[in-house]
Amino acid sequence: MDLLALRYFQVVARHEHISRAAAELRVAQPSISRTIARLETELGVQLFDRQGRQIRLNRFGATFLRRISHALAEIDDARRELADAAGLEHGLVAVASETLLSLTEFLPGFRARYPGVEIQLYQSTAERMVQQLAAREVDLCLASQPLTGPDLHTVELVREPVLLAVPAAHPLAGRSEVPVEALAGEPIVTTRTGYWQRALTDQLFAAAGLVPNVVVEGDELAAVQYLVSAGLGIGLIPAMSLRVGTHPEVGWVRLDSPDSYRTLRLVWRDDAYLSHAAQRFRDMIIEQLGGK
Repeated sequence: MDLLALRYFQVVARHEHISRAAAELRVAQPSISRTIARLETELGVQLFDRQGRQIRLNRFGATFLRRISHALAEIDDARRELADAAGLEHGLVAVASETLLSLTEFLPGFRARYPGVEIQLYQSTAERMVQQLAAREVDLCLASQPLTGPDLHTVELVREPVLLAVPAAHPLAGRSEVPVEALAGEPIVTTRTGYWQRALTDQLFAAAGLVPNVVVEGDELAAVQYLVSAGLGIGLIPAMSLRVGTHPEVGWVRLDSPDSYRTLRLVWRDDAYLSHAAQRFRDMIIEQLGGK
């Protein structure tokens, strides 16, 4: 039973879809199918229930996945620990964030201080981050929604207001503050379900007895401000966006709601080995962002 087969199985089990697993692994579908078939033959049980092209992890597969995920995580931790012990300076840190905009102020300073460290970045929903931490695919997560699960350690970095961005010519553009009720029927530009911005939008509207009129939903928070500027609708933007990047012309309005804020958190596993590179990244981001 080789490690490559176990890693293939782990990815297929997560997707429950051969073609999506093949795309992630960058391996031909037939190769993955043959590998899974050999693994099942070796184990003497079917790990997936199959119906046509559909595959579903069965109870044998779920048991096997739970065991081998722990084993693979230990192997990966061992490799990182040995690399650190050998005094390798060129480490690697893998970080997931709901929006990569949160890292744009931090990364130049980190790279200047540790030029040999390789950084892998992933844009992920909160649900996906929990999965990535469990599978040891990432060392650290920057999340604006609480991440729950065993052995997760969370540090609050920033608690900041969330503002309403409106087109420059919008009737609300001249207001300093509005209640959420004033947004009834307005076209909303936001992220898709799973990201904090959409979760906050749904929460604020529900508290006001409203349903948001979502006309645009995407994956990148940074695009919302540009789409609002183009006149497609209004949207929620964290105050951080006023400091970061370019600023298309929009009007900024405060929402009269005590819940109109976001909390940015850094999360990692207490039971996973953090390389020297990951520790440096963690400590520096806590020092820099935690002081804002």
